[in-house]
Amino acid sequence: MFELRNAVEPYVNGDAADAVVVYLPGCARDPRGSVLMELEEAGTRWNPKLVQLARNLLLKTYTLGVVDQMLAADRKLTYEDLARMAESDGPEPPSILKTIFRDARDGDAMLGAWLTDESHDTAISAKAATTELISLIKARLGLELPDAALPKLRAITARYVLVNEFRMDLVGSAPATLEGVPTPPSAQSTSAVRELATRLRADFSAAYPALADRVEDELRLRDMKVPGGALGSIDTFRFEERELLSHCADLIVEARYDETLAIVTQRERSFWLVLNVGRKAQWEAVRRMAELGHEAVRVRAELGRANGDARTWLTRYTDAPCEWYRVDQAQRRLEAWVATLDDDPDERPLGLVRRAYEDTCYLMATSFVEALRSSDWIIPDALHQTHVYGEVVAEQPKPVAYFLVDAMRYEMGVELASRLPESSEVSVRPGVAALPSITPVGMAALQPGASASFSVVEEGERLGARIESTFLPDLTARQRYIKARTPKSADVSLAELLSLPPSKLAKKLNDAHLVVVRSQEIDKVGEAGFTFHARQVMDTVIDNIARAIRKLAAAGVGYAVVTADHGHLFFATDRDESMRTDPPGGRTVDLHRRCWIGHGGATPPGCIRVAASALGYDSDLELVFPAGSGVFRAGGDLAFHHGGATLQEMVIPVITIRTAAGATKPDTTASVTVTETPETITNRIFTVTLSLGSGQMMLGTTGMAVRAMLIADGNQVGAVGMAAGAEFDRATERIQLEPGRSTTVGFQLTDDTVDSLQIVVLDPETDAELYRSRTKIPVRLGVR
Repeated sequence: MFELRNAVEPYVNGDAADAVVVYLPGCARDPRGSVLMELEEAGTRWNPKLVQLARNLLLKTYTLGVVDQMLAADRKLTYEDLARMAESDGPEPPSILKTIFRDARDGDAMLGAWLTDESHDTAISAKAATTELISLIKARLGLELPDAALPKLRAITARYVLVNEFRMDLVGSAPATLEGVPTPPSAQSTSAVRELATRLRADFSAAYPALADRVEDELRLRDMKVPGGALGSIDTFRFEERELLSHCADLIVEARYDETLAIVTQRERSFWLVLNVGRKAQWEAVRRMAELGHEAVRVRAELGRANGDARTWLTRYTDAPCEWYRVDQAQRRLEAWVATLDDDPDERPLGLVRRAYEDTCYLMATSFVEALRSSDWIIPDALHQTHVYGEVVAEQPKPVAYFLVDAMRYEMGVELASRLPESSEVSVRPGVAALPSITPVGMAALQPGASASFSVVEEGERLGARIESTFLPDLTARQRYIKARTPKSADVSLAELLSLPPSKLAKKLNDAHLVVVRSQEIDKVGEAGFTFHARQVMDTVIDNIARAIRKLAAAGVGYAVVTADHGHLFFATDRDESMRTDPPGGRTVDLHRRCWIGHGGATPPGCIRVAASALGYDSDLELVFPAGSGVFRAGGDLAFHHGGATLQEMVIPVITIRTAAGATKPDTTASVTVTETPETITNRIFTVTLSLGSGQMMLGTTGMAVRAMLIADGNQVGAVGMAAGAEFDRATERIQLEPGRSTTVGFQLTDDTVDSLQIVVLDPETDAELYRSRTKIPVRLGVR
């Protein structure tokens, strides 16, 4: 041993060792004191097992049952014996089944092909291979089959495999009606049954539904009334998925949200959900219900123990560990998803979590208003809206983009930040909107000079804001004002920015130091009363702002500040009659659903009155707000509200972004392949298949994160809402693709007014375009 070690030493003592093979026949290895241990640990040991080598070789010619008989444990076989078996036909003729199932790699592949396709029966009968098939089933699965025709044998075997997988997966005792199906006789055959059932779904996925449905119908499994809680982690039969979804709905009604989320996570890659995107969409709705319910319970419990001044409440809403804004985020995500479903989800759990959210909002509203009033309507050490321009925008290098997003609440800003490329430098901080939280006031507070002089006043029977001596009641006045204060500025709407080609955008910017980008989509649709469409638009706006930031960076505007005039409250339906209050009366200057501005009148029950002077305004106006989440009777039938003094209405995001300038060019290596694209889109939710392209495979990649979206005329009109076969981060919308694995993604069309669209896939780190549909895909919703 020492001599051998010395002989090998010259080959392995350098930084880059040579490839060395050391062969020691007939020498028992010492695992504790081997002289060659250093070599053994540095390399790879190979201890050949004679019988296993023989088995692998013989299986190329014979089936598993024949090989098991040839290599029976009670036979004393030598190397010479095994060599003669491999050279000759062995104790039995070579496998006939292998000549019939030529493409089958092993016994399970042959059994799977036979169980799912009866076309092989003629050849099996003609070549007298039935006995070999029965022998294979007995050897592999432990099932004793009778002397019967092949169709009957297939039915018995299919029931045996699928029922036993189902039975072994149940929690508790199996129904008595399944006692007629025998159980596997050994641990080995039990494992083989599980493996074959899994193989059937993986390798014979097109034929598996018919096979499983046939067994389900023959045994009337749907009538067994198996409790949803007794179903295990595998959906062998179609009825299990539906029963378990109903069970999840019951759990949500019982407020058992964590249990629901555990089941949904476990079932993400269920065969039946991958097969039917409509069903997967229902499961995604349940997931979002449970997430909202979980957050509502958590936040409400913390609210019940909360105290402190208004600053403490602000911190709890925005900062870890509380982050109460997450309940609003979960609510928006649920409502946006439900709005795209073709089939309505179960009303019971949906109604319960909606009520839980509203109750949480009410408690949060009443408690925060009381804290705000106790703090004299001042939140100390907070960034006030009137200081955003002077303290944030003016401090950025030029040129800088200034995004003024109407009604974007704080949680939407957090989500926007997560959608930006990793290469960007992003920070999010909360700002406090000026009261009342309505557009003329909030947008004026974001103007230059507002930190030095700002009041909410009445002038010419109109409500507006005054900065120094300039009255700003509307958009036109604000545009004139900012142009006068910053001559080297440009003004563009979000929609215009996204639609402009690069050459026209450069002309529009015209060397501007300040680029004001206006987005009114959220408030415009919400105030119009189109509740259904508003839910869809909110998610679309977040992604479109992210795209606009990247487009400006490509045009040389690498710095941006994104903020809002106010947030909003947004419920599934309009306020109940019990939540509506008559306005104060008196002399009304302006009236919104969540605020009254004027003089005199009586403060209604459940409302709070504050003088404009108490808010620091040089004005004799009075403001009245509902103390909770109710509304004034101000006309309309809306579920979307703002103007009041809740955290959702007053806390706005202030996001600063630095993005490396320079356009991101498409990746010409065809990194991502998109297949199974529909010729026409007829549902708001549809699927495609993503996989890594050949270029990436040759580069030896270990995986790639991507973001996929739907684009129409430069605007994003949809995003991925769910994925099967890959990790999917719902907050950042990133999909982790792996080599050699296809991923089914479900797109959520959020703007159903478009006539056509394209699928685009981006690298989330660099924003490089990895794929774009060559042609536009027509959208014909409701067409089959």
